[in-house]
Amino acid sequence: RRCICILVAFKLVSVLTLVFYWTEATDSPERIHSYSFPQHLQCPTDFQQTPKKAGGNSIFFVETSERTSPSFLFMCSVESAARIHPDSQVVVLMKGLGTSSPDRKHPKKNDNDTSLQHNAKLSLLRCFPNVEFKFLDLAGLFEDTPLSAWYSALNTWWQPFLLPVLSDACRIALMWKYGGIYLDTDIIVLKPLDNLTNVLGRETPYLLNGAFLAFEPKHGFIRNCLQDFVDRYNGWVWGHQGPQLVTRVLKKWCGLRSITQTTGCKGVRVLPREAFYPIPWQDWKKYFQVISSSELRELQRSTYALHVWNKKSQGTKFQVGSKTLLDQVYSKHCPSTYGLMKMYV
Repeated sequence: RRCICILVAFKLVSVLTLVFYWTEATDSPERIHSYSFPQHLQCPTDFQQTPKKAGGNSIFFVETSERTSPSFLFMCSVESAARIHPDSQVVVLMKGLGTSSPDRKHPKKNDNDTSLQHNAKLSLLRCFPNVEFKFLDLAGLFEDTPLSAWYSALNTWWQPFLLPVLSDACRIALMWKYGGIYLDTDIIVLKPLDNLTNVLGRETPYLLNGAFLAFEPKHGFIRNCLQDFVDRYNGWVWGHQGPQLVTRVLKKWCGLRSITQTTGCKGVRVLPREAFYPIPWQDWKKYFQVISSSELRELQRSTYALHVWNKKSQGTKFQVGSKTLLDQVYSKHCPSTYGLMKMYV
């Protein structure tokens, strides 16, 4: 009996620790600052929106926590996508935009504007005419998919990785319903992505990753991802609903026991590690190390975007002008965010 009590207590402490971790981790240390939009800071004049392509893909970002003040990395991700795709709509879905309404599933019409007006970071991103902020209605997004019943029955207090799991669910629901491009908020875009369709990236020889997805709406592979998400749900294993999910679904889709040699099959392509994950998560500190211009050019040669591994790197800062890898990437691919950092970091 004593052993059982000790085991139950250990599990309870583990759950509370994980819940506390994710509550704290979703906000970077920057959340303690309240930024007011400086009067002398103007919207960028070096950005020209072009007419949206007929049938062009939207680019989606998702924030499943209640936060509405993005980190500078979040800002850089959105800005880099908007700048490189001036003829695409960049949609940022934030759950926190609906919290001022008594009924979060049906926020008041002006809730978004109220939340955005008092946030300098989001105000700067709104300078880009192709960037749009919307309330993330989880129940509405999951409606008419296998995720709807799962979400209705979800006990959120018993989910140690709740926010990542919700993010995993959102991305496949978005790809199923709308298609287009999904990006995590710690991915900085270096090259156009709108020529990629029915594509995902390899993280390691044995593992895919869904931090970038590009699919047509109602694609069969995504349908299988939705069903697998529900049928094999396990919220207690990190990555089970994310990288492990897309990996096991692709194995079944292609009839493979291992993905080490595949570049895709049946209309789904798998891009090599260099395309989105050239720096493994174990080496995330390289983003904060000085790099030469030639090294940066070599890195970017076969890379569409950089995944900065925010789970590991959050809280780590770089000095503006330091010529670290991130410093050079920010200055080139998200100069407006970089300019705001010069004022506050």
